[in-house]
Amino acid sequence: MYVKILSASVLGIEGRMIEVEVNICSGLPQVAVVGLPDTAVRESVERVRAAIQNGGMKFPMDRITINLAPADLRKEGSAFDLAIAAGILCASGQVDPMLLEDTLFIGELSLNGTIRNVPGVLPMTELARSTGIRRIVVPRAAVAEASLLPGIEVFGISSLVEWINGFTDDDDAPSDSRQEIGRHSRRMSKNQANGAPNEGELDLSDVIGQEKGKRALLIAASGMHNLLFVGPPGTGKTMLCRRLPTLMPPLDDEEALAVTKIYSVCGKLGNAPSGLIRHRAFRAPHHTISAAGLIGGGSIPKPGEVTLAHHGILFLDEMPEFSRICLEALRQPLEDREVTIGRARGVCRFPARFMLAASMNPCPCGYNGGGPGDRPCTCTPTAITRYRARMSGPLADRLDLQVELPRQTIKPGSTSGMTSAEARHIVKSAADRQKARYAKHGLHWNSQLHGPLLSRYARLSSDAEMLLQQVYEQLGLSFRAHDRILKMSRTIADLADREAIRSEDVAEAISYRFLDQAAE
Repeated sequence: MYVKILSASVLGIEGRMIEVEVNICSGLPQVAVVGLPDTAVRESVERVRAAIQNGGMKFPMDRITINLAPADLRKEGSAFDLAIAAGILCASGQVDPMLLEDTLFIGELSLNGTIRNVPGVLPMTELARSTGIRRIVVPRAAVAEASLLPGIEVFGISSLVEWINGFTDDDDAPSDSRQEIGRHSRRMSKNQANGAPNEGELDLSDVIGQEKGKRALLIAASGMHNLLFVGPPGTGKTMLCRRLPTLMPPLDDEEALAVTKIYSVCGKLGNAPSGLIRHRAFRAPHHTISAAGLIGGGSIPKPGEVTLAHHGILFLDEMPEFSRICLEALRQPLEDREVTIGRARGVCRFPARFMLAASMNPCPCGYNGGGPGDRPCTCTPTAITRYRARMSGPLADRLDLQVELPRQTIKPGSTSGMTSAEARHIVKSAADRQKARYAKHGLHWNSQLHGPLLSRYARLSSDAEMLLQQVYEQLGLSFRAHDRILKMSRTIADLADREAIRSEDVAEAISYRFLDQAAE
């Protein structure tokens, strides 16, 4: 007997429909899995066999052929276990085939028949809804995640026997209750948006002094501009960058769904997600990370840190300590806002719209350029040149704000300035202004402006244009640096609640191009 069951896999961060075809015919007992399965899929036969037998049912002693279609797409993972088990039971006449109608099955089987969670349930559920499938059967632990999307009936089961019995056990939540779990999750996620990320843990007021650094932080958060702090050890570079998430507004619905899908694919939502992710990510990889770990990769490409930082912040502490391969690999995602990874069997594209925040010392010992009374630098000119050359000019050109932080002379215990809550209010006002301005263009931030839109929305007055032109010639800026100064000027004007960009806005934006000025 032949049956067909719907399941799904994940390619990149998007769901992909997989048809699980099961055919049972007379012959020597054998199970063949075809359709480019990986090791985990081939081993599913033994998991399914034990789960069926331990559930009190009979595993057919016939020739069983399982095809995963489309056959030219490589299949990986254990998400097909439940669909394979359901197909075998239906093809052998032990279960009513009506239980398979218009239903998508996702789940990994244990040997005793219980259902384990798998990564990527959210994008698979989104795929099922978009293709018109009415219901989806998932592990009980994934019900809250699958129910984040309305418009599809979600059934959560904890064992294979539970599905066979048609969800009739008294301890099973009915369908409307499971849908209520999803509604409750969405309400919780909306409530989370009213709170501040890391509230009660990190605050901008923890940083004493460094007013220029705080101002740069405010501009970066308001326009999603890339940021680099340069200064000796202990000046607060890392402290400032780690407080960036506390200044950022929460993710809107579209952004939250995109970020939650990424974390679902990577298996980082946890066993009981409480709703869409609303707080912006802050990813801080160690400098020993590989290029594949940073950008993404693998024989079947997986997202890297730049994708996990989507709509959030990627922080590179001591940036020159990262390998040159990793740093140069950042150039494309910083420009295109996505990562394209090509393999023999196809191309995967991962979103990577993140803010790059980084810190570095001025030299290997960290004390170059200090003033009177500061610790003297022990580095040779050659060592300093070699150290700074670890970050190439094209990469430095993509850093909007390049801010030098000097050693502070303020005594410990001095009063601090603006709190994160106050700064977040200012940033949100500027962000709302940008969102309203670019609503018809599908943009959210000034850093996304390009081409005609930049000329239209970052138009300068005659004196501001003259100032920028003089600095452009004097410092030998590139066209990219010129445009990034325009975008920063637009953000500075938004922080002042002004539509017009003044010469003082341009002058402040220019003052944040430390590396360009140092190279003069």
